Amino acid sequence: MEISAHIRNRPNEHEVRLSTAGAGQRLAVAAKASGSGSAVNGGELLMAALATCYCNDLYREAARLGIEITGCEVVATAQFNGVGLGAESVVYSAKVESSASPEQVELLFVETDRLAEIHNTLRAGCPVQRVAWHEPEREQGQSHTSSADGSRPELKR
Repeated sequence: MEISAHIRNRPNEHEVRLSTAGAGQRLAVAAKASGSGSAVNGGELLMAALATCYCNDLYREAARLGIEITGCEVVATAQFNGVGLGAESVVYSAKVESSASPEQVELLFVETDRLAEIHNTLRAGCPVQRVAWHEPEREQGQSHTSSADGSRPELKR
């Protein structure tokens, strides 16, 4: 299953398009007040990805284990100590609203931690590499242009 994110930024405009297995959606993220870049940073989005993954997986694993939960909260935190440096540590915590026993809830937390894909991706140290630009699939009604060398694609509506 392919999962992707496409960011398009121009002065005072920031567009985020996400896709999982070809099903796309937009995510509202404001442009930076200065107009250049995103109002949120990559570290914040990485922590949002971890928290979102664990949240969604809590519901998935609760259903698999037959544990009813009616709500959850997840907090993920990373410590970044300088420009160009990876995170020194990443921690997260969660709580659920459930009538299940504390032992069942702990089992749910352990199983979800074991199976959470984003967590396991970071734990495995997945390689990240830059590749040549290629045009992402367009939503209906959009076309693109690029400069002579193809290095600056632009969307037209």
